Amino acid sequence: MKNKLLVISGPSGVGKGTLVKALKDRRKDVTESISCTTRAPREGETHGKEYFFLKREEFLQRIAENDFLEYDEHFGNYYGTPKSFVLETLQKKSVILEIDVVGALNTKKAIPESVLIMIVPPSVDELKRRLIGRGTETDEAIENRLSRLDYELSQQNEYDFVVVNDDLERALQEIENILDAQ
Repeated sequence: MKNKLLVISGPSGVGKGTLVKALKDRRKDVTESISCTTRAPREGETHGKEYFFLKREEFLQRIAENDFLEYDEHFGNYYGTPKSFVLETLQKKSVILEIDVVGALNTKKAIPESVLIMIVPPSVDELKRRLIGRGTETDEAIENRLSRLDYELSQQNEYDFVVVNDDLERALQEIENILDAQ
């Protein structure tokens, strides 16, 4: 397969979204997968753009048909990566999944040639500074995000590559080098 499936994970606040957006802006041969969800669209969200919005019954049917690379339930709603969409898109471009560690490892089982990239902070203190600096979350929400940090970082050995996001441009170049080397 010429095009690659890049799976990007890492702790909250590490800069995954910023790196993915910058990579998509820089490379026209790369796109981001669109996930499915059973939650209702938020204002301004469009089916097929931010998410594929599905009825619960349709989501469960697609689970039964093995049409998700990975899926999970959060706060009463399902979220998942549609296998059919990813495989179809890979015919045209490389695809990025920005998903959690569990989803990444499940994706690797489903598509062994996928490339797992863990984005890590230069330090835990820097990650805390970034989370607080966003100013978008309560202290409790920040602590919840940090409580998952040890588990997420403990999974680094399961990944093909680990990229330290200490400098956005350098980290972006490293991800591009990984994509080009594959």
